[in-house]
Formats: sequence, structure tokens, C-alpha cells
Amino acid sequence: METGIIDTHTHLESFLRQGTLDAALDRARAAGVAAMTTIGTAPDDWSLYRELAQSRAGFVHYTVGLHPCSVDAGWENAVAQIEPFWKGAAADERPAVAAAPMASVALGECGLDRFHLPKNDPARAEEILGWQRAAFAAQLGLARRLGCPVVVHSRGAFGECVEMIDASGVDWTRVVFHCFTEGEKEIAELNRRGGIGSFTGILTYRNAEGIRAAARAQGLSRFMVETDAPYLTPMPHRGKPNEPAFVRQTAEFAAREVFGIPYEELAAVSAANSRRFFGLPPASQR
Repeated sequence: METGIIDTHTHLESFLRQGTLDAALDRARAAGVAAMTTIGTAPDDWSLYRELAQSRAGFVHYTVGLHPCSVDAGWENAVAQIEPFWKGAAADERPAVAAAPMASVALGECGLDRFHLPKNDPARAEEILGWQRAAFAAQLGLARRLGCPVVVHSRGAFGECVEMIDASGVDWTRVVFHCFTEGEKEIAELNRRGGIGSFTGILTYRNAEGIRAAARAQGLSRFMVETDAPYLTPMPHRGKPNEPAFVRQTAEFAAREVFGIPYEELAAVSAANSRRFFGLPPASQR
């Protein structure tokens, strides 16, 4: 039985660019992190992540997608690069990388984000939201063709995202709403369709009882945990930059306060859920 925990959603670009990645990964291993998935947000991080997945095979996995906050008027060009990149044929790849590409484990993160739209310019906000909808629809169509898992970013747009996924024909059992911050009603909407929510360090915050209730309602059999590093640092580290090692604190809290089980049991079930959802190899094959 696997005893390590898996961070299903992190952003390693900031560590790479600051030159702190090796130390952060060492701390993650020391904390019992068995693997992690670093999440693509735009073309400029996809190549970084594929190279990283090559150099840390079995420990670091990655996704390719266009984050709604990366969407602009040129979104079509960015989305057009996803499928060739997925197949290892991106035109701008260095030969050494293109010769031995690592496969992306999911498409995303993609979705809708109303929170970051301009607050004082409604017309501009609606224009950007229109681009977001179009980019999300295009990525859902691609995910349907590829038959791959989809990592959804939904902020202030839960109902809209659900409607668009329904309309897309994507297999809901391949859909995860990352950083789930809705309540029991919303998690039920996902679960009855076959989708799931994954949980960040917000789960540990004092005012997050509604999110804890959603995690309980979804149940341990579907539980996945993430950092969304460098954001959303769990207690007791809140106020510091987040990092993959801190997924341990969120998982320990969930075991104790949400499910009332030993940490080792939660880690094993959560890791198995994560490996199954993303198609990761068993720990013994890493």
C-alpha cells in the first residue's frame, strides 16, 4: 500500500525561475510527497514542464492548457498549439526534447474566471469573458477528441462551467474541478455527473466549514488533495509562499478533521485516486 501523498495541482514555474526548485522538491520528498502534477497555464510554461517531467520522471508529471487568466485576443493561436504539443510535435521544441517527449497527463487548467475581470470596465470584462468562453469550449472539444482528463478552473462561474461541460460531451468521469471552494450542493452536482472536486489548503482555514462539508459529502473514495502552490498556503504556514511539501499539512488536517481516520489511510486512498484519475503509473513502477 502506498504511503506517500500526491500533490495533484501545483505550479512549479516560480520555483524554476527563482532557482529554488531543487530545494523545494527535496523538501517535498522529505515530507512524504510521492508525486506531483505541475499545471500548464500558457504556452510559455508547457516546454518548461515537459523538460521537468523528463528530468524528474515518475516524481513530476505535467498538464497542458490555457488558463482563463491567460486568455486574450490571441487565444486561438495558443489553443491551436495544444494538440501538436500533446503529440510531441511542437514547432518550437528543442530537438533533444522533441525526440523523447513526456506525455501530458491532462488538459488544463482551463475554464472561466470572473473574479479577475476588470471591475470598473463592464464592456471590457464582457469581452474578456467571451474570449474565456470560446477558449474553454475549444479546449473541451479537444479533450473530448483526445479522451483525456480535464482540470477545470472555475472562479465565480461554477454553473457556467458545468453547463459548458455538459454541452461539450466530455466524459464527466475525466473532469476535476480543482481548488474546490463551493458547498455540498455544488459537489453533489459534480458527483452525480461523475466529476469530482479536489481540495487545497483552504480546507484548513477557520472559516471554511462549508468546504469541509463538501469534502465529507464527496467522500474519501473520491478525495484528492493539492497545494496550488505557490498560492493558498495551508495552516500553520499561512502567510508564507506555498510549496508542494505543504500538501502534507492539508492531508493531515483532512484525515484528522474531515474524515477522522489515520493519515496513512487517507494518503493511500488519495494517492490511489490521483493515480487512477491522471493515469499515473503505480508507485512500484516509478
